[in-house]
Formats: sequence, structure tokens, C-alpha cells
Amino acid sequence: MRAAGEGAVAGVVATSVMTGWMRAARRCGLMREQPHHRIARVVLLPGSSEKPTSAERPVGGIAHLGFGAAMGAAFGLLTGRHRPSAPAGAVYGVGVWAVSYQGWLPLSGIMPPAHRDRPGRAVAIFIAHLPYGVTLALTLRRMRRSPR
Repeated sequence: MRAAGEGAVAGVVATSVMTGWMRAARRCGLMREQPHHRIARVVLLPGSSEKPTSAERPVGGIAHLGFGAAMGAAFGLLTGRHRPSAPAGAVYGVGVWAVSYQGWLPLSGIMPPAHRDRPGRAVAIFIAHLPYGVTLALTLRRMRRSPR
């Protein structure tokens, strides 16, 4: 349980870093809307219009943190008590991207698969998962320092 809890905390930290990257990508014009806002609109706020709603921003943000925490908890369990490396975290981040953006999101009709998405958004989302994974691993690594 401790490994999952540590991973969840690290997942929230990592999601916060990732969200900063995604906001920057949006400001640069690579994305029109944050994917988690669209997911919130389609999944968590069914019946809402295709246009963004005022509720999707906070709901999407909370859902994104929750998903990041859940994926962090899974990474915490996968790594056990070990101190994961940054490259291991990067690989994990890409794995989360692949399962989501090449898997369940297209299968559920929420987002197109990356190879059919707008190129700027697809690249931005992929890249955003690298700092997620690296931050996740480094945060866990720091949390699991051996006592002095």
C-alpha cells in the first residue's frame, strides 16, 4: 500500500508538471483545448454540447489529476520499493500515452488516434508524457531515499 500511496503523490506532482507543458503548448497554438477538458465534456459531463462548457475546466482538471495519481499509483506498485530512474519514468510516460491516445480514447470515440489527430496536438501530447514520466520517477526516487 505504501508504494501505491507514494506513487499517487508522485503522480499528482508529475501531472502538475505535465499540465504546465500542455498549457504552454496551447499558448503556442499547438492545441485548441486541453485534452482532459474534452474528456471531461464527453465522459464526465454527458449531454453537454460539443462546445466547451464552464464546468469542464474544473472537472477536467480534477479528473486529470486523479488519472495522473492513479497512473502514479500503478507505477509505484510496479517499482515496489526500488528507486526508479528517469529513463524508466520516460518509458512509463510513453506507455501511458500509448494506452490512452492510441487505445482507450480512440476506441471510445473521444479523441482520434495520434496518427489521425492534428499534428501539433499529437506531438504536444506525446511530448507532455515525457516530463510526466520523468517527474514521476524522480519524485518517487526522492521519496524513497535511504535514511541517513
